[in-house]
Amino acid sequence: MKVKKAYKFRIYPNQKQMVFINKTMGCSRLVYNYFVGKQKEKDAYWYIVNEMVQNGQLTKNNWKGEFFNKHKSITAVRELKKYYPFLKEVDSIALPKSVEDVNDAYTRYYKKQNRAPRFKTKKHPVQSYTTKCVNGNIAVLDKHIKLPKIGNVRFAKSREVDGRIMRATIRRNPSGRYFISILFETEVEKFKKTNSAVGIDVGLKDFATLSDGTVYSNPRLFRKLEEKLAKAQRVMSRRTIGGSNWHKQKIKVARLYEKIAHARKDMLDKITTERYAS
Repeated sequence: MKVKKAYKFRIYPNQKQMVFINKTMGCSRLVYNYFVGKQKEKDAYWYIVNEMVQNGQLTKNNWKGEFFNKHKSITAVRELKKYYPFLKEVDSIALPKSVEDVNDAYTRYYKKQNRAPRFKTKKHPVQSYTTKCVNGNIAVLDKHIKLPKIGNVRFAKSREVDGRIMRATIRRNPSGRYFISILFETEVEKFKKTNSAVGIDVGLKDFATLSDGTVYSNPRLFRKLEEKLAKAQRVMSRRTIGGSNWHKQKIKVARLYEKIAHARKDMLDKITTERYAS
């Protein structure tokens, strides 16, 4: 059967590629915020007119609040490039994808599944943009990944991407490291149901105890890393906020957080692989 999978790799862009990636992230954020702002204006106007009807200033509300129109907005991106010429310099596929993200956010909002979309800020520690695979513009090579308008970017290849690549998301973490998530469609074998079950008791002394008697202890690595993190945070608290030394220490703290998260994920992956991989 066909399924969609996503693999995450660390990429190592050079200085020129890094500047281009950061610029594309900023342009994608600008397009996203522009169309969120336009929709907020429409919604606000409807509420104003509706309030005037309730106060008796108007007889009825002839203004119909319209849903976010994805197709019109994607077309409007071309007009937006006339006002912001620098939008032409980045990946042209990433900008319409930002409009699709706005459309998805408003679709969930109108269905009362989420709150109203908010503006994105450049101060957020995590920045990203998504691009689609069109005519083979995204490809996984031996030691590089081919990306639109960037070219070949060096990456840490840990597994093979066997399938049709659909899109790629480039992300910059608070630590300043860059990662790429590749979504692709592939054929997999359907596993047979075993109709067996196991109970899990998660505790403080031991990480987990299974109903069959298997015990997984808590690694001491976490305690050592948490002690390092606490020390780094104390150093950061003594730095002047916004200063160069504060920014350096902030990156150190972010990298320790990242290391702890990776250690936890690695432990869980090893447990599940050891027990259930066949």
